[in-house]
Amino acid sequence: MKKMFIPFSVPYIGKEEIDSVVDTLKSGWLTTGPKTKQFEADFASYVGCKHAIAVSSCTAALHLAMDAVGVGKGDIVLTTPMTFAATAEVIEYMGATPVFVDIDPGTLNMSPELLEERLRSMTPEERRRAKAVIPVHMAGHPCDMDAITDIAGKYGLKVVEDAAHTLPARYKGRMIGSISPVTCFSFYPTKCITSAEGGMLATDDDGYAERMRIMSLHGISKGAWNRYSKEGSWYYEVLQPGFKYNLPDVLSAIGISQLRRSESLLEMRMRHAEVYSHAFRDMPGIELPELSPDVEHSWHLYIIKLNLEMLGIDRGGFIEELRSRGVFASVHFIPLHLHPYYRQKYGYKPSDFPRAESQYKRMLSLPFYPKMTDEELDYVIETVRETLERNYVKQTTAAGGDLTADCKLAV
Repeated sequence: MKKMFIPFSVPYIGKEEIDSVVDTLKSGWLTTGPKTKQFEADFASYVGCKHAIAVSSCTAALHLAMDAVGVGKGDIVLTTPMTFAATAEVIEYMGATPVFVDIDPGTLNMSPELLEERLRSMTPEERRRAKAVIPVHMAGHPCDMDAITDIAGKYGLKVVEDAAHTLPARYKGRMIGSISPVTCFSFYPTKCITSAEGGMLATDDDGYAERMRIMSLHGISKGAWNRYSKEGSWYYEVLQPGFKYNLPDVLSAIGISQLRRSESLLEMRMRHAEVYSHAFRDMPGIELPELSPDVEHSWHLYIIKLNLEMLGIDRGGFIEELRSRGVFASVHFIPLHLHPYYRQKYGYKPSDFPRAESQYKRMLSLPFYPKMTDEELDYVIETVRETLERNYVKQTTAAGGDLTADCKLAV
């Protein structure tokens, strides 16, 4: 097969997005304005929440959410180590302490059982300081929200969902964004929909919505974004020392068009996931993504796990072999407790979260984006197959028989 170049991700941008941006540029209103207000209204209607607040990133959304639910200095927020840096760093922004909870090895999401176990093991003082929990819907597979919500209620914790990977996705028929006090979404270029950069907060709580909206734009009185329009007023008041987290209209113009495509983009990703899963289902050396029966996955990522005991190569070597053939895989994520900052500040060791550590060593995310062609999918599949075949190690049955040949035939 002729060598191809398959990037990890490519955003789906079409004429509608381009025309929308051009119209916005021509309008003369580039920063937060009517397009952003439309994006918020469309988003709230789509996910089924009362309020949607557009911001500059999901990191900004998580930070504003921590502020809104009352997390402060000395508090504890529980989350998963299997996530990107932003999830825990916003806890640090507040002067609070992130406490990690190990994962379910199948879904890679926070384990509700281990969440409760960790809370039960806390001292009375630690339980008093525990204020919130941030479940992360890894790769677009919703967490077990009923269990997490029940545990949070029992211990008086606010739930803030990190749904950076999860639009659209459903848990027991309910859209992610309509379940918890606050849910945070990402529109980074690799995400399910994009606005180039951006994020969104979803909530039904009027008080949280007002606080997050005010704090997203320097803490000035709501409606201040409108002060340069003919309907606005020059007068504003600083109510709190806020942040500069607003989303400009130029980016919201992309987001509006992308949101309209959300279901069709999901259908494309679902088809690609089905192609991968069908091709890989009988390949020794690979485990497929797990899908719980009560969720609808957004398929932001397609993560396979290598059975390394069957291979004469580690995960890093496997990725480099794919790259040498033009297939650019990645890893989501290096668990946070393995990074220098958390090791040095909190004394974490790899073995502290053995499930996250063991799964991390085996995980790789394959190229996966809506505009992938059949030829590109076939090339990735064939490259993975050949890489597996080249790296099988001799295996024997309990009776001494050679399994290696059978493995190659199954591929």
